[in-house]
Amino acid sequence: MSLITLADILAARDRIKHTAVRTPLVPLSRERLIAAGYQQFADYAPQIFLKDESAQPIKSFKLRGAYNKIAQLSPEQLKLGVITYSSGNHAQGVAFSARALGSKAVIVMPSNSPQIKIDATRALGAEVVFVGPASSERKLKAEELAAAHGYTIIPPYDDPAIIAGQATCGLEILEQLPDADLVLSPVSGGGLLSGVATGIKLARTAANKPAPPVYGCEPELAGDSKESFDTKTLVEWPAEKTTRTLCDGLRTQSLGQLNFEHILQFVDGIVTVTEDEIRTALKVILAATNIVPEPSGAVTLAAALFHMQKFPGIHTGSKVVAIVSGGNLDPALRTQLESESAAAHV
Repeated sequence: MSLITLADILAARDRIKHTAVRTPLVPLSRERLIAAGYQQFADYAPQIFLKDESAQPIKSFKLRGAYNKIAQLSPEQLKLGVITYSSGNHAQGVAFSARALGSKAVIVMPSNSPQIKIDATRALGAEVVFVGPASSERKLKAEELAAAHGYTIIPPYDDPAIIAGQATCGLEILEQLPDADLVLSPVSGGGLLSGVATGIKLARTAANKPAPPVYGCEPELAGDSKESFDTKTLVEWPAEKTTRTLCDGLRTQSLGQLNFEHILQFVDGIVTVTEDEIRTALKVILAATNIVPEPSGAVTLAAALFHMQKFPGIHTGSKVVAIVSGGNLDPALRTQLESESAAAHV
């Protein structure tokens, strides 16, 4: 199984440059933390920079990989249409890209997807088909429909074109903060983590410069990636375990095979965070920045705020990039979080 190259990533960057946004790197300064009422973090947290992928047109990094994949299809494939299986953000990436390239999109989604993601996918012109909550169910249904109608499957993460597209996020981080000491990425199926780590390590190797360590972050309740990384064996968790987490975008039951190969080669480690830590990180971002993160996008900040000791050599003066992977936050959850924050800071 061959890994992607720097040439693949640079080609992806050129391919998507008029569709995907070069997203901002937002400092989460000591002053912002104090003003938001989080003095306890301002005292000891590293210098944190939030890579805001919610600034993409679909409010998620998923546009990068989806467009890179679909833009390489033949006219015949585009005419027949594309299909994918997704809990929400990849669905929107495929729907947006298919519409931009004149193709039909069919999306297989779990029945427990947030309504905001279902509505957004439909608004982009895609046809939505529902199955049960298990990620394995989604894939089987998509394969069945693809065989019946001739659709091209656009995998959510386990595909070289998807990985190369997500890797463009890593190149941007190096350009925006060349002296970053640590990069943190959410991990579920592994598309973003494998891409970002590969992009950063290959680009720095080509430039003959040292690369910052890259770590994956995921909920304890969906810790299959950490178990896979630590044991160097690809494991799968049952859906009844991974669906316990608030992070609906990180409920995938296993890393993709190709993603796992890239992660073993280029990632320095994976850490897990608790549900309470994720909720706190969400509140911090909402209170201290203009970013509206979804739970899956807050796991990196949770790791930076609560688990700094797990990253060798990282201290209060270190520059840490935490990727906020998406911003499709359920409005009801946002109201709840902001109410909790207001009550805590009365």
